Amino acid sequence: MTTATSTEETERDARVAVLPVGSFEQHGDYLPLITDTLVASVIATAIADRYNLFLLPPVTISCSHEHAGWKGSVSISSRTLAAIVTDVVDSLAHSGVHKLLVVNGHGGNYVLSNVVQEASVGGPKLSLFPSSEDWTRGREDAEMVTSSHADMHAGELETSLLLHAMPEVVRPGYASANHEAESRPHLLSLGMGGYTKSGVIGYPSLGTAEKGAALLESLVRSAAAHLEVLGESPVGR
Repeated sequence: MTTATSTEETERDARVAVLPVGSFEQHGDYLPLITDTLVASVIATAIADRYNLFLLPPVTISCSHEHAGWKGSVSISSRTLAAIVTDVVDSLAHSGVHKLLVVNGHGGNYVLSNVVQEASVGGPKLSLFPSSEDWTRGREDAEMVTSSHADMHAGELETSLLLHAMPEVVRPGYASANHEAESRPHLLSLGMGGYTKSGVIGYPSLGTAEKGAALLESLVRSAAAHLEVLGESPVGR
């Protein structure tokens, strides 16, 4: 989390804030419950550092209802998550920050799309990052083997990013934890338990720190387009 002071943020005088949104949910036997929060925070911190933005602390519990039943997984409702982000937007405005980049680390936070869309009706105020295109470009730039669909949870991408940024949180076992579930037509009704017993859908054995570093750099570059949509001219450090 950021350790900046109020004085330092006054001197920064950023026009855009960055809000990481993670989750608290199972990620197999080898990645921590805070994986999505770490992913969102690593990405958000790198973006804020590159473009000198106002970094906010992460939202650490979100909409993980598809993981209900696994020990340690905790959720809040979609309406609560929407209210949190909306309240953050309103609060930021009081200090003169009127633009927000929401960095989402959990695919189940569908409601964030609605929040961003509704907030931007009168003009772009919020942007949701990474988009599916940003993730795809990141996978390609990192020379990952899998797609976002095949590698949806605790797989090559998440394992790679944590092996790069925080290898100490990755437990043994990811090299033999691959699980394939290409067809998941009733995921919203059945949850993850309908398609995996381990909690994994993806290919963690393919994860490497080198891929994680390349992915992160690609995402930071992709964030520039989102800042431009918000009316800002991103100047990288």
